[in-house]
Amino acid sequence: MPIYAFECTQCGHRFDRLQKLSDPDPDTCPSCGQSTVKRQITAPAFRLAGSGWYETDFKKDGDKKRNLADGGEGAKPSGDAKPAESAPAKAESTPAKTEAKPSSTPSA
Repeated sequence: MPIYAFECTQCGHRFDRLQKLSDPDPDTCPSCGQSTVKRQITAPAFRLAGSGWYETDFKKDGDKKRNLADGGEGAKPSGDAKPAESAPAKAESTPAKTEAKPSSTPSA
């Protein structure tokens, strides 16, 4: 059941009331007894917080790129450093193979 806030326009007394949606609003103020009670508009006390309620319940698999907590696309290191390091390693390994190869001369 929701909690509604009320205020008396005569004395300014504010009070809350737990009632059904179908229940009638109170007519009289509990403080002064006047019949000048109006319902107040209040913000709901409902908060969706935490890690996982959206991702586990509503998020589609295609939305992974939008998740900033995982790092996304911007957090990946650039690919320029890896090819530069691997290119000299390949060049060094090639001469090692040619030096280890014995010459093929017939030894009659």
